Amino acid sequence: MKIYASEIKDGLAELVQSSSSVAYCVPATLIGKDEPSAEHLGNKLNVSVDKIKAASANPDQIDLYYIKSILVSTGWNKNDDVFTSQATWDARKTPEDKQFNLMHNENDIIGHITGCYVVDRDGNQIDDDTQPDDFDIITEAVLYNSWTEAENRERMNQLISEIEEGKWFVSMECLFAGFDYALLDSNGKAQILSRNEESAFLTKHLRAYGGNGEYEGYKIGRSLRDISFSGKGLVSKPANPRSVILDASKAFCLNSKSQILTSFPEGENVMSDTNLLEKQLADLESELASVKEENKALLAEAAEAASKETLESIAKLEASVGEKEEAIKALEASLAEKEASITELQETLAKSEEDMKEKMEELNKMKKKEARMKRMASLLDLGFNEEEAEESLASYEELDETAFETVLAAMTKMKKVAVKKDEEEEAMKMKPKAEESEAEAVEAEAEEAEAEEAASEALEGVETTEATLVDAANENDELEATRASVAEWLSNNVLSK
Repeated sequence: MKIYASEIKDGLAELVQSSSSVAYCVPATLIGKDEPSAEHLGNKLNVSVDKIKAASANPDQIDLYYIKSILVSTGWNKNDDVFTSQATWDARKTPEDKQFNLMHNENDIIGHITGCYVVDRDGNQIDDDTQPDDFDIITEAVLYNSWTEAENRERMNQLISEIEEGKWFVSMECLFAGFDYALLDSNGKAQILSRNEESAFLTKHLRAYGGNGEYEGYKIGRSLRDISFSGKGLVSKPANPRSVILDASKAFCLNSKSQILTSFPEGENVMSDTNLLEKQLADLESELASVKEENKALLAEAAEAASKETLESIAKLEASVGEKEEAIKALEASLAEKEASITELQETLAKSEEDMKEKMEELNKMKKKEARMKRMASLLDLGFNEEEAEESLASYEELDETAFETVLAAMTKMKKVAVKKDEEEEAMKMKPKAEESEAEAVEAEAEEAEAEEAASEALEGVETTEATLVDAANENDELEATRASVAEWLSNNVLSK
């Protein structure tokens, strides 16, 4: 609900905001029996079940207890809440299908509302396309009288018995989204004043917010707008008779749109013809001239004080807004600074990563060059000349260190066998051929066979290692070239000798 400056000034903001519902109590009546009389406008009207068309859904169920009550009557009630014809008519269907609880406890649901309908003050049901000026809304509901727990059954039986004895009332809660001011002058003339910034000073005079319900000769009531009936509660008979407020509802009828006002200046009485005439007569009386001037001065002083206080409140509000804007700017500047710092850090990180990448590439080149030089030295130690070593390195370039070491070990072993054989052959040349025995020939043949077997084993080891590497890399052509190169070198440098 919107709160206006005058209501804030009068300290009513929280009360107006929280007071957006009204509860009404009326006697509970059993459907299907003759009802007690209902009092409206100070007259007693007998409302018979035969006059009212039953609106109960799903009738004659043994596990349901049928009950009905007057929900609301148009007019001005004893609490100075006013239900206008139009606002009440617009809300006539909102009670249907809402909850029925015990003592307004929404966790203790004992039934639900089954239907509602409109009747005139004689109890005659009104068609939905006919909107009268003065009417009641009747609601029908059911209570659940079948319960599994014995305790619940006993409680409901007791409640039903006491309802039939007239000990219980039905309380309907009404929610509303706003209100206007209902005005009655001394002649009973009714008018509605729209609640707005200019008229909100009248809120403090409403009885609902602690006032006495009067202002400048007018009786002031709260005319509810945007009404929604939200549910029913079964409540015990109220100790305060004023809680039963529907029975004393008085008619409040508007016959034309001219009775709906949009302004009502504070301290002036511009709506009553009688008051206007009195004011004109007072202007003609010279003896009241001084009093009138004094009253004007007091009103001007009060208006100035109110205006000053309003301006001070506005200034404080603007100062608060300015402080918040400065705080927001400071936060935005801090955020921009942090975003710039993050961008700078990201750029530094990217540059560092690029430098690291270049250094790693340079390091890999150095490691590769060092490994090549080491391999070159190993091949030169085995007796390769520089050209042969270069060619062999090109052939072994795809081999990792393990595979290369295996090939190198095989070459070293074969070189040792070849050197030993050369030395033995040289020694044999020094001896007379006649002294060569059959045993020495057999031994030479055995050593030769041993050398061949060692070479074969070395080649097999190389082939196994190379095969594994080539299978992993899917490079069969390079492996075959390497194997052929090793075999050729062994054949030329070892086996041929």
